[in-house]
This record gives sequence, C-alpha cells and structure tokens, in this order.
Amino acid sequence: MHGPATAGWLLVALCAVSGGLCLLRTRSGVAEQRGSAGGEALMGFGMAAMAVPAAVLTPPRWIWLVYGVVFGGAALHALLPARGRMRGRRHPHRSHHLLGMLAMVYMAGAMAAAPSGAHTAHAAGGAGGAPLLTGALLVYFTGYVLWAGSRLVPLPAGAAGAAGAAGVAGARGPTGLWGWGDRPELAFACRLSMGVAMLAMLLTI
Repeated sequence: MHGPATAGWLLVALCAVSGGLCLLRTRSGVAEQRGSAGGEALMGFGMAAMAVPAAVLTPPRWIWLVYGVVFGGAALHALLPARGRMRGRRHPHRSHHLLGMLAMVYMAGAMAAAPSGAHTAHAAGGAGGAPLLTGALLVYFTGYVLWAGSRLVPLPAGAAGAAGAAGVAGARGPTGLWGWGDRPELAFACRLSMGVAMLAMLLTI
C-alpha cells in the first residue's frame, strides 16, 4: 500500500477525512445508520494507516496479521446482519460494507505474505496478491464508485426539496443539530471517497 510520498499522503488524508465524517455519522438518530457508520469509520482509519508512505513508517509483519484479525472480526460482525437482511428486504449497503472489510483482510494478508522489502516494491506495483481476486475487486469497486458518484449528481428541484425536508426532520430528532448526519448524500460521499481510496490501494497489490 506504500507508494510515492505525495500520493501516499493524499491517500492518507482522503481516508482519514472519510473516517472522521463516518464518526460524525455515528451521532445519527437512526440505529442502522449508526451501526454502518461505525464500521465505515474503522475501515477509513485503517486504510489511512495502511497508506502511510514506507519512507515514514514500515510496520513489522505482525501488524498485518493484527489488521487481518481486526477486519476479519468486523467482517463477521457485518455478515450476521447482512444474512438476516437477505431473508427480508434487500440491503445493499450491508453487503458492500462486508465486501469492503473482506478486501481489507485480503490486502493485509497480501502484505503479510509479501517477501521482505515488498513494501517499497508496492510503489512500482511489484507486490503480491492473487491477480484474479484483485481484478474482481477492482471491477467491483470501480462499478461502485461510478454508481455512488451518480447518486451525488444534483437532484431536480422537487426531489431536492423533499431531501432537504427529510434532513430538517432528521435534525429535529434525537440527534439535535447533528441531524445532518442522517442525510443520504453524506453517507454516499463517505462511501464514494473510500471506494476511490480502495481502488488506489488495490492497484498497488
């Protein structure tokens, strides 16, 4: 995950800001929103730590094993609600959240299995990983980024007014002034930025 310093720090900033916004979304009055926001904040900060340039920090191999355990546990936590939703209404965000956690486990495993010095080789795309799996993840996250970006396209006047009314209603809920965290465009913006960051990191595998 460790590429050129400038690109690495930009990626760190993108992931850290996304994680911070997801943390703010945990103040939502909607339980489902709070649960997904917490997991997405964990992924954002984890990706930020992964993206730190190797010239600044080269973590020991066991750190990647810790990453695998942490995000593997987060994936299991996301799997149970996702399976429950499959028996009822469709809930694509849970499935996306689960796949993102599994992608983090995969990248951590690739780093742990890489030979010594492979962190620097990531700058030239010389690290390990299963090409087919990496390619499948790249295709998925590319599609997701395009889809999430399309959801952020400005709405027609009538739809925008309805969305604004929903945001005001949320602000009057139990979260008070933090009701803006319920707005769907904020969630899409967080997921879009993390999807872009995930693509950049997968390209270095």
